[in-house]
Amino acid sequence: MNRTITLAQGNGGEENRELISRLFFKPLANEILERAEDAAVIEEGRLAFTTDSFTVSPLFFPGGDIGKLSVCGTCNDLAMMGARPKYLTLGVILEEGFETQALERIVESLSRELNRNGAIVVAGDTKVVPKGSVDGVFLNTSGIGEILVEGISASRVCPGDAILVSRDIGRHGAAIFAGREGIELSSAVESDCASLWPMVEALLKEGITPHAMRDATRGGVASALGEWAEASGVSPEIDEGALPVSAEVAGICEMLGFEATALANEGTFLLALPPGEASRALEILRRFEGNESAAIIGEVTDRYPGRVVLRSSWGTSRFLEMPTGELLPRIC
Repeated sequence: MNRTITLAQGNGGEENRELISRLFFKPLANEILERAEDAAVIEEGRLAFTTDSFTVSPLFFPGGDIGKLSVCGTCNDLAMMGARPKYLTLGVILEEGFETQALERIVESLSRELNRNGAIVVAGDTKVVPKGSVDGVFLNTSGIGEILVEGISASRVCPGDAILVSRDIGRHGAAIFAGREGIELSSAVESDCASLWPMVEALLKEGITPHAMRDATRGGVASALGEWAEASGVSPEIDEGALPVSAEVAGICEMLGFEATALANEGTFLLALPPGEASRALEILRRFEGNESAAIIGEVTDRYPGRVVLRSSWGTSRFLEMPTGELLPRIC
């Protein structure tokens, strides 16, 4: 552990995991926190509760902005536990000199995304700090959702499960990087920033019984699968050729040496579910705009407990490690 905090410790990968486990989990240890789910399951399994902070740069990016992102990020964490988003809090930290017109745009975007989830903001707080103390505006949201299906958990992933991804991967990280660095492509890459509850609700209503779901945000698909492997002591095995990656994201990865599996998503999730339900779940996901590329990407085994295996189209395999190093700070 470094003596001072580094940007790499906010990447959602190995350094971030070490920071949280060593400095927060131990002194704050309790049964609920140690489950390390997307949202805490409380009140005897009736409610899900989560919190998140948003510092994305730039504040407005192709496909979204910090307001939309804050609602999607919080409501998606609730949805991953089978919970219908209901109530949110909103904390706003504003920099002196921030334009009120930009703030109005952010709040309007936030309101539209709340409506998509059927949720409302019921409490909030606003602070203004001297110029230079924050970069424009930071947001914090907490959310409470009503659990409709109990038992969805990273610890329930089991050998034989099929693994699905809801759409093409890496879009958010690629869009933020391209926008931040002024990279111009022949066709612009847009963030996948979107609310996942409508898709999750459709799956649950049609009798799909996921063992686990995970919003592949910071650290991307690689981190989400690694967390499943550790929580359940299993070995997710992924077919590299089955991973849906858009041409724009693939181009950015090739240009800059990124791995699409490590890039952040903000409207893409993984499912582990009984193999007999995989085809029907895929058909449901593909009904939604933007999710036409949903795919079955692998299955769960117990060959290498706690490790993720990536199988290439050439018949070779390698372990898919948790991302390390400073990849893309401030992507959410």
